[in-house]
Amino acid sequence: MAVAEWAGTLVDWRETLAGAKQVFAPAFKRVEQRASAGAFIDGLLSRAERKTGWMLSEQAGHERPYRMQSLLGRSSWSADALCERVRGYVIDALGDADGVLVIDETGFVKKGEHSVGVARQYSGTAGRVENCQVGVFAAYASRFGHALIDRRLYLPKGWAESPERRAKACVPDDVVFATKPAMAREMVTRILDEGIACAFVLADALYGSDHQFRRMLEDRGQAYVLAIRSNHVPRFLEEWKFVQTDPATLVGDLEAQAWQPLSAGEGAKGARLYEWVRLPLNWQATDGFARWLLARRSLRDPHAIAYYFAYAPAQTTLAELAAAAGLRWTVEECFLRAKDDLGLDHCEARSWHGWHRHISLVMAAAAFLARIGAQQRRDAFGKRNETSPAVAA
Repeated sequence: MAVAEWAGTLVDWRETLAGAKQVFAPAFKRVEQRASAGAFIDGLLSRAERKTGWMLSEQAGHERPYRMQSLLGRSSWSADALCERVRGYVIDALGDADGVLVIDETGFVKKGEHSVGVARQYSGTAGRVENCQVGVFAAYASRFGHALIDRRLYLPKGWAESPERRAKACVPDDVVFATKPAMAREMVTRILDEGIACAFVLADALYGSDHQFRRMLEDRGQAYVLAIRSNHVPRFLEEWKFVQTDPATLVGDLEAQAWQPLSAGEGAKGARLYEWVRLPLNWQATDGFARWLLARRSLRDPHAIAYYFAYAPAQTTLAELAAAAGLRWTVEECFLRAKDDLGLDHCEARSWHGWHRHISLVMAAAAFLARIGAQQRRDAFGKRNETSPAVAA
């Protein structure tokens, strides 16, 4: 195989981008909207430092930012329709029976107080309470790559219960206050109802600690590996009595040989090596399924232990659960690339639909990049290794 083949430089990205725009085009009602959306995506993929209306307009050669600003604000089209098309485009490129769905939220730091949903709230991006917006996202990951496939802005109670603020930000009447786990339940339900192949659902402790989120997945027969806090208090039946404890106590009683060395998959710096263990939980499960407490221990610091609830077919191995848990980083990679390269956090629109339109267009640009990567991986996977030439004695 030539260097150009495995490096991916033979991919005709212009043709792929034109095909992506054709897939997304029906989400826009007018020819002018489609042209503006195409120029917007081109700008997101460009080297423009800030992906704002003015800079994207300059990148497109427009004298004024009217068309770009109108695309996010005054024009009439559905961001949800675009998001659905982005999701279909991503699944067509990345879909695999062993793919996983990853739920997480990310923050968008703001200076003012007029952008929809902005409030003093915890941002995992900043690692502290900030004046920010928070969006709940779903990402899809498989052997072919990963990309964001759904999104929704979190609306704090102060916004949800203020008619004046809702009116100014054009928040739809049917949008009411919902916790992030509740938003995640709706999002995952919609995605799974579409028949998207999903071996596991993954999420951090905010969602893993939510009983309703876990129950919803179990009722659907959907396997999951969900992080939980070390002080989470599970209750289970043991010898006809309820036992109430915490993950740290359960794992702390294990002998050293109970831990198994397994990789959590490849990371930016190579294989991520940990020690893993799982304990069966005596909770009633659907026939053929089982529940476990899963724990991951750092090799460098034995006291650094992460905990998970896992639900999967009874024959699932510890290595399979560890591999699934190790894929949660893919959504963080999606956020990082979308923010650093595509302007996910550069939205200047203050309205509800403006935010969702900007985010959906960024997701469209990211989906195009994911498809190029998937083409390269599929080509590489389809190539048989050639026999090395014999070395002369």
